[in-house]
Amino acid sequence: MTSITALRDTLIGLPPPPDDGSGRAVFERLDELRVLRNVVDHQIAVHIALFDASGAAARAGSTTRSWLIEMGMPPAAAGRGVRIAAGLASLPKLADCAADGYLSAECVDAVVRGIAFIERQAAQPLSDDDRSVFETELLTQAFSGATPAEINDHARSIAVRVAATDPDAVPAADDASLNTVHTRVTEDGRVAITADVTAVIGEKFLSMIDERSCPRPEPDGAEDRRGVAQRRADGLELLLDQAAIGAAMTTAGAPRTQVLVTIPADGADPARLPWVGAVSGSTARRLSCDGGVAEIVLDGEGVPLRMGTTKRLFPHHLRQAIVVRDVCCVKCGAPAARTQVHHLVHWADGGATDLDNGCLLCQRCHTQVHHHGWRVVMGPDRHPWLIPPVDIDQRRLPRPAYNRRTMRLDDALV
Repeated sequence: MTSITALRDTLIGLPPPPDDGSGRAVFERLDELRVLRNVVDHQIAVHIALFDASGAAARAGSTTRSWLIEMGMPPAAAGRGVRIAAGLASLPKLADCAADGYLSAECVDAVVRGIAFIERQAAQPLSDDDRSVFETELLTQAFSGATPAEINDHARSIAVRVAATDPDAVPAADDASLNTVHTRVTEDGRVAITADVTAVIGEKFLSMIDERSCPRPEPDGAEDRRGVAQRRADGLELLLDQAAIGAAMTTAGAPRTQVLVTIPADGADPARLPWVGAVSGSTARRLSCDGGVAEIVLDGEGVPLRMGTTKRLFPHHLRQAIVVRDVCCVKCGAPAARTQVHHLVHWADGGATDLDNGCLLCQRCHTQVHHHGWRVVMGPDRHPWLIPPVDIDQRRLPRPAYNRRTMRLDDALV
């Protein structure tokens, strides 16, 4: 049996293939080395699993990942190896394909992470049969030439499909309470920005940055010399300048960014956004509440059956009237400039776009109305009233809008 050391020495002394000028021999050698690399990566994962099972790292008060890093493995590769080692035990078809070198470690990792994400999001624990079906589905994606990012995107689609349908549950992709934006001034006086936001905010950002970061010819006619990252940075500056101009204008309520939503006609698959991918039904529903939404309904082959026109809900004159009536966010009192116009009866359910079916809500309160049990109804006085969830008021007594918070229900009835 050939030792690993002998294999290593063979590779170190490997002579280049004969060159006939076509490059074919080099290409074939590269393909052989690619398969070999896949096999080696799989064996690394197998041996990581064996080492982890030995408990040596745990007995030393450390972790397998830490020991791999100390060995000289990059942190990202160490984390990936540990994930694959833990996941292959329950994914036999993936393990067989990886052992034969058919899949790269990156694709194997994408399938492992995809199955783990589906299991976390599923309404109930996955059976062995379900896991096998999803494993085959993701493997099909991998063998079709999909990138790891595309495999992850397909896994998210499956996860949305099998996720719990509790209307009060907020998926992580929709949970605004998890949103963060961090800024840090570096030693060079630059500003580093990192953000973790909902799928909808991310879709808006990616869409607007993409529009403003297209390559443009240089003055001499040459191709754009800027890289993608630099073009996006320039696009961000342009977006900020345009926002500053827009903020100086007189507007009634915050304008909404147009979003494109594709919806399968049979409802078997989730709705999708162009940049973020699959989204939950609650996200698609909320998008239709207040914004410029273009909906495209697709048949089973992905061909549009019908395309709705962009609807700018609550036009300027209606926004002005609602601002005059509500003054601010009806729930918390945020200024009108920071609010959206919310449909009391959802537009998706046939709610009218008129004065008696709209109210001002800031982004945070809008999310609470859609996900956390709050309701807004129109009172007999033609003003919005808020009905709290049971965990806040068991009797669910209506509360007046913030600008009329000193009123009592008796006053409205009189």
